[in-house]
Amino acid sequence: MVSNRLPVILIALAILLAILYSSIFVVNAREQAIVVRFGQIQSVKSEPGLYFKLPFGFMDADRVQFVEKRALRLDLDNIRVQVQDGQTFDVDAFVIYNISDVRRFRETVSGDRDAAEARLRAQLDSSLRRVYGLRDYNAALSEERVAMMLEIRDDLRTDAENLGLHIDDVRIRRTDLSPEVAPNTYNAMRSERLAEAERIRAEGNEEGQRRRAVADRQVVEITADAQRDSEILRGQGDAERNRIFADSFGKDPAFFEFYRSMAAYSAALSSQDTTLVLSPTSQFFRYFENANGNPPAVPGQTGGLVPPATVQPAAPAQPAN
Repeated sequence: MVSNRLPVILIALAILLAILYSSIFVVNAREQAIVVRFGQIQSVKSEPGLYFKLPFGFMDADRVQFVEKRALRLDLDNIRVQVQDGQTFDVDAFVIYNISDVRRFRETVSGDRDAAEARLRAQLDSSLRRVYGLRDYNAALSEERVAMMLEIRDDLRTDAENLGLHIDDVRIRRTDLSPEVAPNTYNAMRSERLAEAERIRAEGNEEGQRRRAVADRQVVEITADAQRDSEILRGQGDAERNRIFADSFGKDPAFFEFYRSMAAYSAALSSQDTTLVLSPTSQFFRYFENANGNPPAVPGQTGGLVPPATVQPAAPAQPAN
């Protein structure tokens, strides 16, 4: 009897295992699941784990649709855009997004990622053309490029939310001039840079001339001040010297006359090549000898002066024939 029931038991056990296997599903950390019953969303499983549903999926009963939970990337390459001044660029960009609203994602595109990316690609293309079309070609090659990417991201977010998506970031990977306009654009840019260089050089020369003029004026002012101060000091020195001479002359006029004569002798006879042609009775020789032919005494001292032989008086000049 037991041997006759064994096949039935095994069959029943197999059926139970099949029902149990078709009633469970596993959600991992990289995905989320949508349980659909008779075409309607029954539940959304976003946390990883083991879940149950109605077995088998016949007659459109419970079916499980898995969607990505990770950040996804959509690339858009070789988009021809035109800027404000008529130049054209070839642009490569990409979008980082994730499926944030699984229910809406299922309702709008039936959970089809390719359909969602097709609509997102069209929106990105339109936003790129609009943002570039509002600017000139310099903006796309300058620091304004960051602001352009943020503007494109904000444009996409509203439309992406309608698809159940969230836009994390938008990046422009490449912005190149189209081949047919690149040479003319490069020549125009070169001319602009040369003109800018000439302008900067002219401003530098003007500033240099201004600074040199200021320096020259300061040199003249400093030199004039120095000469004025030197003249003042020289005048003060001459005044002090004259005062000292005057004091000395007042104390002993004879000695002062003698001192001045000695200074004149020293200045006149300092060079060996000096020749003096003077009369023997000239006042220049008054301290060499007196009326008796003897050297006069220095006032206040004893002894004679330099012998008169050190200076030979010149003979009287002969009249010319």
